[in-house]
Amino acid sequence: MTYADDDRRPPRSRMRVGLATALFFVYLAFVMWVTMTPSLDGVGVDSVADRVLRVLHRLGMPEAFGYMELEFTANIGMFIPLGFLLGLALPGWGWWLALIILPAYSGAIEWTQGEFLSDRVSDLRDIVSNSLGAWIGTFIAATLRGMVHARDAKVLERARWEERRARGNGRGRPAPQDPNRTAVLEDLGVMSDRTPTAPTRQLPY
Repeated sequence: MTYADDDRRPPRSRMRVGLATALFFVYLAFVMWVTMTPSLDGVGVDSVADRVLRVLHRLGMPEAFGYMELEFTANIGMFIPLGFLLGLALPGWGWWLALIILPAYSGAIEWTQGEFLSDRVSDLRDIVSNSLGAWIGTFIAATLRGMVHARDAKVLERARWEERRARGNGRGRPAPQDPNRTAVLEDLGVMSDRTPTAPTRQLPY
């Protein structure tokens, strides 16, 4: 099958899909560790958050931006890679499923924290922030996939055009007429309805 006969969409890169899938599960395991750990006191999250807030306030962040705002922003950032990687790993027709799957996953996390982890607190704002991050990452992935598809389509169309051109010049089809030669023949009467008054000879190419 040639490029000219193949009108299908550009195929997906197996390497790109495989890498995105592997990274998604690796990062998913990290998110599960962060969210399902009974307590993060031993990790030093509070001290890290305090240092980050001090740096932000020195850089001009208003004092009203406190721990709750930092946590909300961090939850958005934590789910952006999940949305991005899942948006790349899903089939072309199903990337939008990430817009549903990841918010549902966040809801399952909060339900598990509230029901089974006494040291963790279930908060609806976490679902909102996680969903925002997942949607941002998914739309970034969809935009990137659209750009790659447009590039691949141009490459395939160029290959089809080159193949059609090669067929026209090398497989029995007449080559395009030289406009200069046509003009000379018309002047001599060969390509007109008038009968030439004298024998004419076709000029060489």
